[in-house]
Amino acid sequence: MTSTDARTDPDCLFCRIVAGELPADVVATSERSVAFRDIDPQAPVHVLVVPRDHHGDIAQLAAADPELLSDVVALADEVAGDLADGQFRLIFNSGPRAGQSVFHVHGHVIAGAELGWSPA
Repeated sequence: MTSTDARTDPDCLFCRIVAGELPADVVATSERSVAFRDIDPQAPVHVLVVPRDHHGDIAQLAAADPELLSDVVALADEVAGDLADGQFRLIFNSGPRAGQSVFHVHGHVIAGAELGWSPA
């Protein structure tokens, strides 16, 4: 995709990673999504799964393209199966107060350890 493609944002960090303009440790891809390691992992397995098309958050993606949301979840499951025991937490932060810092929807695949619950 190019920066003139309506499905991308030329100023978006994740659009630039998907386009190959910025490096990332890519662990899996599908036709519509890309999975790469988080640069600040919070668990032994911490991978971000992003759609190739730009959508600001999970609610926008679900409303605009439910099939693409399904692809993101399927790739997350594949990553957890390949890198962990298939058990994982999939987290989508939506909005800055919820912890979203890059406004291109992305799911955090967290796995590889016994996970507690800490929303703080």
